[in-house]
Amino acid sequence: MKTLTVKLPEPLALWLTRRAKQLGRPQSELVREALERVRAGGSAASCHDLMADVCGSVRGPRDLSTNPKHFDDFGK
Repeated sequence: MKTLTVKLPEPLALWLTRRAKQLGRPQSELVREALERVRAGGSAASCHDLMADVCGSVRGPRDLSTNPKHFDDFGK
C-alpha cells in the first residue's frame, strides 16, 4: 500500500481518534473506507452519522412524525 500524509483540522482529528477507539479499528482503515464509499458514488457519512451527536436530544410527542394532527400547519 502507498502511504499518504493528511493534515486534518483539530476537531476532525479528535473525532477520528475517538471513533477509531470506539470501534477498535485503526484510523487509517476508517479513512480508507470513507474514501472508498465516496469513490463508489456513495456518501462519506450516513444521515445518522452526521446527526449522531443530537440523536435522542429532541423533546416532544413520541408520535410527532406519524400522527396527522401534528401536520395541520405543516408548510404554512
